[in-house]
Amino acid sequence: MSYHENRFYAAVSVLASNGHIKQRLIKAYEDNLATVNEDELPIVVKQMFADIQHQMNRVTPLNGESPICASVRKMSVEEASECAVSIVTVYSEIARLGGAGQTLMPIDGSDKKLVPPFLIKSN
Repeated sequence: MSYHENRFYAAVSVLASNGHIKQRLIKAYEDNLATVNEDELPIVVKQMFADIQHQMNRVTPLNGESPICASVRKMSVEEASECAVSIVTVYSEIARLGGAGQTLMPIDGSDKKLVPPFLIKSN
């Protein structure tokens, strides 16, 4: 699993646990997604994640609370649920893409690099 896939998996696990949806959303985002850089995500999920970030940071906090807590406090239960669904959707897209960003090794060996003669052990 990639770093981002792990972060979203952890967030989805929190969202699937017990508790009020707003409390689970705050914990899932603060503990797992607040530090994710959208520029490092696959192109297909960048905008979805940018929208989530906007929703989670749209309200100016009061009396020492975080912007995340303030934003979720102002959400209706339906809005919080929709935000949670968006997080699950981003996770599913990242998981579906899997290792698409990884370099694949050749199967046929035609691109095999030769070992320079000075590295071959002589008898």
